[in-house]
This record gives sequence, structure tokens and C-alpha cells, in this order.
Amino acid sequence: MKILTRHIVRAMLGPFVFALSALTGILFLNAVAEEMEDLSGKGLEWQVIAEFMVLTLPHTLALTLPMAVLVAVLHAFSEMTSANEITAMKAGGISPGNILRPLLGAGLLAAATVYLFNDQILPEANHRLSNLLQDINRKSPTLVLKEQAVNRLEAGEDRRVFHLVAREIDNQANTLRDVRVVDQNDPRRRTITWADSAWITFSPNQTDLYMTLYDGVSLQTSGEDPAVFDRSEFASQQIQFAGVGDEFERGTSDLRNERELTVADLRRRARTEDEERAELVADVRGVTVDAVHGALGYELEDSAMVAAMERTVNSMRTAMDIFGQTGAEGSSLNVYDYVTLEASRRTSGASAGYNQRVLNAREYRVEVHKKAALAFACIVFVILGAPLAARFPNGGLGLVIGASTVIFSIYWMGLIGGEKLAEPGYVPPWVAMWGTNVVFLALGVFLYRRMGRETSTTRGGAFDEILWKVGRLFRSRRARAGEGAA
Repeated sequence: MKILTRHIVRAMLGPFVFALSALTGILFLNAVAEEMEDLSGKGLEWQVIAEFMVLTLPHTLALTLPMAVLVAVLHAFSEMTSANEITAMKAGGISPGNILRPLLGAGLLAAATVYLFNDQILPEANHRLSNLLQDINRKSPTLVLKEQAVNRLEAGEDRRVFHLVAREIDNQANTLRDVRVVDQNDPRRRTITWADSAWITFSPNQTDLYMTLYDGVSLQTSGEDPAVFDRSEFASQQIQFAGVGDEFERGTSDLRNERELTVADLRRRARTEDEERAELVADVRGVTVDAVHGALGYELEDSAMVAAMERTVNSMRTAMDIFGQTGAEGSSLNVYDYVTLEASRRTSGASAGYNQRVLNAREYRVEVHKKAALAFACIVFVILGAPLAARFPNGGLGLVIGASTVIFSIYWMGLIGGEKLAEPGYVPPWVAMWGTNVVFLALGVFLYRRMGRETSTTRGGAFDEILWKVGRLFRSRRARAGEGAA
């Protein structure tokens, strides 16, 4: 068995390394290309670009590791079957279970590696990448300008400070309306410029801002007498703000979303959301009870009355169910109307907070199951890929590429679709994330149970033979129809 194990592992190792390198390279280049437009032309140092690429790699590996396992199993077993190695093993008394045992061991090792990678390395890389992209986005001067606000611009090597105010900003046309620029760098000669409109553009390296002002007036105080100023009107005037986008400041943020947390943190946050939701329900229930007391005008001591009050409260469930029920204006309020108004007034915003905590808890639990499901997919692909490749021995490279593309496309669509269904609460998180695994696992077990049946030869698999027979049937009918017409 040690010889068999070494042989199977050796047959898988080469395709696994090749598939992992090729798939990672393709997806990595695609991810970098999507962000390259935002990175280029900002004067970033090569160290920042290199850091971006390094931090993008873990997210790509999280996808390609299970894919590489599937490709390696399909390729290895397709080659072994076409060389009659699987048939020879069966003839030698080696059962399909013994053949798959080394693969399952490799699958378990790959699953453990993927789980630890997704739990420990990927969240930290995602968090650092998020912070880096925020720092890079802040470097663009176009993001600084805001309507009806004082925009502070630092320009030039001496970092002169200008203040810019615009009533309207059109980011698509790069135009501004009702513009004011204040230059107070020289206390003796302060300059204020008003303009009806302005057009802004940036230098090719996105570091210098050029602003062309139209139909304006410029006021400049005199250095000798602050009460005297020079006034000049202009049809157009250009101001250059050099180096406004040349400062790259590194910042750190402790805020993390669900993709930037470990499994332990995700579970802790989910429990916290559940506890806060329970506290919110208890608070609303207490407010509703107080409102009932106030409506009745006395404390309830009798057990029957207490039970009646409890039924009233439970029928309303929480104040979230009765928000918005205010009754007709000017009408006398009964007990239920009073409870409704009082509870609504004292629990304003509780419904939104309740729903948000439910949504947060679902998102955290979806991510927990997603990390585990992606890791377990390595085992599922081993169980599915080996009997699938053995069933079609002459599939060759076409089978490897076609089957792996179809299987992982279906798997990934199921994973994304499940995530979209689980977050709103249509299905439980574990069903959404594990459903595709269960389907493929059942298919793999079905194919494995048929591995012992010799329904295929090196000339083609049973499926190939069925297609050939169907094609021959249609060809014979077409030939007879031609003879009849003749």
C-alpha cells in the first residue's frame, strides 16, 4: 500500500502544482487588472504596488486551491485509467476503496490547509488590503472636493494652504459653480477670488490640479494698509495647485467586515448580536408592560389579571409589530391605542436596530460556514473527480478542462446564490453554504459505487458508447429515408 500511495500522490503532485500556478496566475492578473486603472497615474512608489499585489494573492489562492485539487484528481485518474493502471489494480485484488484511500488522505490534508489559510491568513490579508486601498483612494485629489464645504488644499513644495468653496460640483464634467478660492499664506497680502464657474483638470501623473476660473473677480489686500485692497476682474484665469495629489499617507483602521475576521471572531460577534437582540426585545417588552400598566391606571396584582396582561403583551409580540399605528386624530383612545402610542414613542428606532442585528448575525454565520464549506470542497472534489475520470478514460485534457470548469462554475454559483439567499433569511446559513457540497458529494458517492463495474474500456466510457449508439440509430434512419426517397 505504501507503493500505491506514493504512486498516486506522485501522479497528482505535478498536475496540482501546475494547475495551482496556472489558475492563480490567471485570476491574479485579472484581479490586478481591475484595480490597475485606479493605481496607475498616481505617482505611487513601487513598494506600494508590490504590497498591493502581495495582499491580493491570498484572496486568489483561497479560490484556486480547491480548483487545483479537482484538476489534479481528474488529470491523474484520467491518465491512470487510459494506461489501464486502474484495471490492473482491480485485477490484482485492490478494491476501489483502497485506491481512493490515498486520495482521501491528500484531500483531508488539503482541506485542513485551506481551512487554516481561510481562517488565519486570509482575514488579515483582506484587512490590510482594505486599508491600503483606502489610503490609495485618499491620494486622489478628486475625492477631496465637496460641495458647499471648505476644501483644504496643500500645494507646492512648501505646502501652501488654499481653501476652496463651491456651491455645485459636477464630477462627470469636472466643473464647479459659484467658486471661491482663499489664499492666506501671506498674512500681509491675502487674496480672495470669486468666479461664476470653473473647470478643473489634472496633470498626467494625477499630482497637479489645474483650475480655470471664468467670469470672476479677485481681491488682494495691500501690505501697507490692510484696509486697502486691489480689485481686478477677469474673463478667465488659471490657478495651479502643484502636488495636491502627491502625498501618500498611511492610515490604520480597526474596523473589520465579515471577510476580515477569523472564525472565532465571527462566532463571537454573532453571539454578541444575538445577545443585544435579546436585550432589545426584553427592553421593548418591558416598555410595553409599563404602557399596559399606565393604560389600566394601576398595578396588576391578581394572577388572572397578570396572565391576561401577559397575553395582551404576547399578542403584540414586540413594539416593532405595532409601529405606525397611531389611531384617528381627535378620537378617544382605548387601552390598545394608548399602549400602541406609548410603546411606539418610547421604543423609537428599535425595529431598525432589531433587524440590523438579525442581519449582522446571519452574515457572520454565513461567513463561518463558507470558510468550512470551501475547505471541505477539497474532499468532495476528490470523491467526485476520481470516479468521474475513471468512467471516461479517453477524456484526456478535454475532460479535465471541461469537467473542472463546469463543476467549479456550478459550485461557485451555488455558493454565491446561497449567500444571497441566506443573508435575507430565506434559507439557514448552513443550508446555503453546504447545499452544493452535499449535492456533489452524493454524485461522487454514486459514481464511486459504480467504479467496480467494468462498464468502460480504453476505447471509451459507457457514456461515450451510449452517445455512439444513439448517433448510429439516427444515421441508420437517415440512410433508410434517403433510400426510400431515391
